[in-house]
Amino acid sequence: MNYPHPIIAREGWPFLGIALALALLSSSFGCWSLPFWLIFIFCVQFFRDPARVIAGGVKSIVAPADGRIVVVEESEDPYLQRRALKVSVFMNVFNVHSNRMPIAASVLGKWYKPGSFLNAALDKASLENERCALHLKTADGSDVTCVQIAGLVARRILNYADVGMNFAAGQRYGFIRFGSRVDLYLPLDAKVKVVIGEKVSASSTVLAELA
Repeated sequence: MNYPHPIIAREGWPFLGIALALALLSSSFGCWSLPFWLIFIFCVQFFRDPARVIAGGVKSIVAPADGRIVVVEESEDPYLQRRALKVSVFMNVFNVHSNRMPIAASVLGKWYKPGSFLNAALDKASLENERCALHLKTADGSDVTCVQIAGLVARRILNYADVGMNFAAGQRYGFIRFGSRVDLYLPLDAKVKVVIGEKVSASSTVLAELA
């Protein structure tokens, strides 16, 4: 699978270009250039998007994003109307914000919901914040719901998946700008491998194993 861009996410190229231009322009004013160079450095670290090793096997649910586990619980899946195991990854502004498929699957449904921009670490962010959800169906018929959620600073969810598309595990499918969260709703018989507070890496950390 060819990686779509070299190290820096294409979603960040306009921001990097503007930040670099302002930093170079302001350099002629001496110390006034420092804030602009700091903004440029921040954009470089925020939009970094290195290739990752895909962990696990065909039954493995891998992390859809870098971050910290903030929820592991049985919950109601509001999209498929079922009881499910909910696992949530919170991304702060220092994490890589590229989103990747948690498992090889076909996209059966997609829902976009406008909403608020609460702190994405809060439980109520799952139901009140702007979000975009995908219904994924694996080859063996398991249902997985994957939800991108905007955060306190985030103002743009980018989702490139559409109904009918097929994805490999770990394949890049979206990006959320400036702080956010991803919720997964898994079958109740899935075996969760992470705990609250654990740091995870997109594609390279196994969150759960399907039965």
